[in-house]
Amino acid sequence: MTTPAPTDTLAERFATARQVADAVLFEGYVLYPYRASAAKNRLRWQFGVLVPPGWGADHAEHSHQRTECLMEPRAGARLTAELRFLRTQRRTVQRQGPDGEFTTVAELELPDRVLVPWDEGIEERCPVDVPVAELVGDGVTVPFTRPAGEETEPVHDADGLPVGRLVRRREEIRGVLRLTAQEIDGPYAVLRLTATVENTSGWAPDPAADDRDAALPRSLVAAHLLLGLSAGRFLSQTDPPEWARGAVAGCRNEHTWPVLAGPPGSAEVMLSAPIILEDHPAIAPESPGALYDALEIDEILALRTATLTDQEKREARGTDPRAAEVIDLADGMPPEVLERLHGAVRALREVTGPEPAPARPDTPWWDPGGDRDVDPLSDRISIDGRSVGAGSRVELRPGRRRTDAQDLFLHGRAARVEAVLHDVDGGVHLAVTVEGDPGADIRREQGRFLYFQPDELAPLEDE
Repeated sequence: MTTPAPTDTLAERFATARQVADAVLFEGYVLYPYRASAAKNRLRWQFGVLVPPGWGADHAEHSHQRTECLMEPRAGARLTAELRFLRTQRRTVQRQGPDGEFTTVAELELPDRVLVPWDEGIEERCPVDVPVAELVGDGVTVPFTRPAGEETEPVHDADGLPVGRLVRRREEIRGVLRLTAQEIDGPYAVLRLTATVENTSGWAPDPAADDRDAALPRSLVAAHLLLGLSAGRFLSQTDPPEWARGAVAGCRNEHTWPVLAGPPGSAEVMLSAPIILEDHPAIAPESPGALYDALEIDEILALRTATLTDQEKREARGTDPRAAEVIDLADGMPPEVLERLHGAVRALREVTGPEPAPARPDTPWWDPGGDRDVDPLSDRISIDGRSVGAGSRVELRPGRRRTDAQDLFLHGRAARVEAVLHDVDGGVHLAVTVEGDPGADIRREQGRFLYFQPDELAPLEDE
């Protein structure tokens, strides 16, 4: 079951996918302003938390995640799987007294930082390498254990004298990774891969307590999988070939979602993560480093971090080594790097021919304000044989392939059409407000609506 390492190409693509996986692993790890005292940093670990089954059974968190995807392995192919997760390490701060005794304290002041209690995240990996042929049938089961432990780190003042220590405690974690493959009926040599990750820790919580903090040190945090084929390819779950759509629809993914990883056009690596991603996700090349927040706001995070007071920076440095790295990153960022974060244009079409660009016309080729045939407030379209326009009531049925999670939450909700909009390509979009939304009036005043296409709406009878 453990033999050769992945091929160089696969290893390189794993490394590329791991950059995105790291962003998943540490998403929201320590949020701006990067201090333990910030309210947003007191509720930790929001993504991919697999809790002990004895605690998760009575709470809104899960002890397992299941990944199913399709693959077309070639003869002799091997599957490389890597389970990655964070393990919570609880850090307490102790002051050393004149008699050498240590006392647990809420903070310990140092010249360059203020040390405070904190839950640190330790990266853990569980790698597996197995011939694909061994996965058919009962498959492979890989149990893993991370033992409990305790470590201390001495703390010294500016003169090198001992003033205290950090005590780090880890609880035992047990889990299992199961890999199986099943042949799909049909003319194609396709297998359905099922990868299940379970937390099997036997910790029994106090029945009278609802203590998430006690469960976290025994949990797999931000758990996700990297899957790679030495020969063959995976099929996209979001945009599969036409012949595979039925089989893809039959895949069952629980608390995670697999996407193709690596450069566009490649299909040897799959990343199954607990947050929504598209195929071939990548870190923006302009990003100067990990800021542990959404990548699209690197610029504002860097600017805000640079404006923290010296005392706030001392608190951030004492919160976590990664927070200290963010402070150093913002303080030492050259102007040209910061300017690079201001914006980027992507996906420009290449101009390959020598034909010069046409002269700029005096007037736009289409002016919606001057087109008398277009009126968003009076235009109407037909949906399911019924006329729909501004004021019509509709039921929201967002399409899964062209929407985001926020729209999916609105499935089945009633809404009111505010306008019918036509784009320059002939497409139609309906602006709506959701019934029962207390901010609907403000949305109307500001013109900030939700937008859906006609096939994502169903007419409702007006009351």
